[in-house]
Parts: sequence; structure tokens; C-alpha cells
Amino acid sequence: MKSLIKIITVVLLVSFFVSLLASPAAFAKNDNAKESLVAVGDSIPFGYNLGQTNQNPAKASYPYLIGKLSDLRVRNLGVPGWQSDQLLTAVETSQKYRQAVNHSDYVAVTIGSNDLLEILRAAAAESGGDQILFQQLLQQKLNDSDVFSNIEETVREIRSLTDSPIVLYNVYNPFQLSDPFHHVADAFLPQVNAAFTGLAFSYDDVYLGDAYGAFGSDQATYVLPGDIHPTEAGQAKLAEIGLEAFGLY
Repeated sequence: MKSLIKIITVVLLVSFFVSLLASPAAFAKNDNAKESLVAVGDSIPFGYNLGQTNQNPAKASYPYLIGKLSDLRVRNLGVPGWQSDQLLTAVETSQKYRQAVNHSDYVAVTIGSNDLLEILRAAAAESGGDQILFQQLLQQKLNDSDVFSNIEETVREIRSLTDSPIVLYNVYNPFQLSDPFHHVADAFLPQVNAAFTGLAFSYDDVYLGDAYGAFGSDQATYVLPGDIHPTEAGQAKLAEIGLEAFGLY
């Protein structure tokens, strides 16, 4: 009787292991085993105006393109309209953001454009067409803004949550060549982006995504007409510089 039980036990064990080996899921790569990219920021990583409804992040946005090209899971936490203070609050207080960052393998940060657009429009409205006054107001509002301190605090908070490499994207010129604001933006964005460069170099494993240099003056290709958001080609360019900055090429 004992021999029969032993034989049955061995048969059952063998059958169990054979069934595991035969299962297609036994050695298939689980999606949860992939490394992950977490993208935080505004409408740019969200891929605004590339989807049909803007209810969810667009699959053509740069975080998903990076994920597709590097076989990464992607958590896209971009929120259209967000300014730097809103992202800072999220990474400091939101469990969703903090847990996502904490479990990340790569983090992409794109923020600041909405702050700067607000400054630009306010200076234009207050100057009443006086170009000298406009430039003075623009510089004053930029100096008084918390945008750079907010972004620095955001990077610091992210770094406290993870030692994953971070790519910090700077600000591209969103205005077409025919728009008078194009030349205004080109005049003050180098100063703005120098702050992004200095911030990136202040931390270990924080790298600059040079959107400004990548887009250059080719807004016709990279920026949606009548809009300020990247085209699919613009998102692909952002993915390209992100991949390079992360060293994923």
C-alpha cells in the first residue's frame, strides 16, 4: 500500500512539473518584470491634442515612444495645464505620484512651459505694446517667479524617493516663425534654459533633455499649427533626446 502511495505521489509530482514546462506562461516574460519609466509634468508628456479626446495620455507621446523603443513599462502622469507648483505639490503629497516614482527605473520631468507662457502673456498685456516696457516686465516677472525654485524642489523630492536616472527637459520655443512671440521667446529662452542646465548638473544621475536645441527653429515640423504642443514628429524628437539622455540607445 505504501509503495502504491509513493508511486502515485511521484506520478503527480512529475505531472505537475510537466504541466509547468508545457505552460506558455511558465517562462514568458511577465510585464511586471520590465523596467519602468515614470513621466511627470504637463501637457507635453501627456501628448495633448494628439489623441481624439484628450481624456487620456496619447500613445504618440514621448514617454510611450521611449517605452516602446526600450521595452519599458510606462506610467504617464502628465497633466495638461499644470504649472511647476502643482507638480511640486503632487510629488510631495500625492501617494499616487510618490509610489510611482519610488518604484520607477527611469523618471522624465517636463514642467515650466505653462509658468513661462503665463509670464509672457502677462508682460505683453501690461506693456500695452511698449517693447522696452515689455522687456522690462518680462525680466522682472521672470526674476520674481518661483518656477525655478519649484522645479529644483521637485527634482530634489524625486531624488529623495528614488535613485533612478532622471531626465529633465528644458523648454522649446512653441511659437511658429511667423508669430511675433517666436523672436521674443528666442531672446529669453536661453537664459531660462541655462537654469535648467545648471539644475540638471547639480544632481547625480539627472540629465538634461535639450528640447530647445532639438526643436531649434523648425516649429513647422515639431509644433502643431495654431497650437503650442508637439506634433507626432515633435514627440518623436523628444523621445529621441530622452533615450539619448538616459543612455538607452
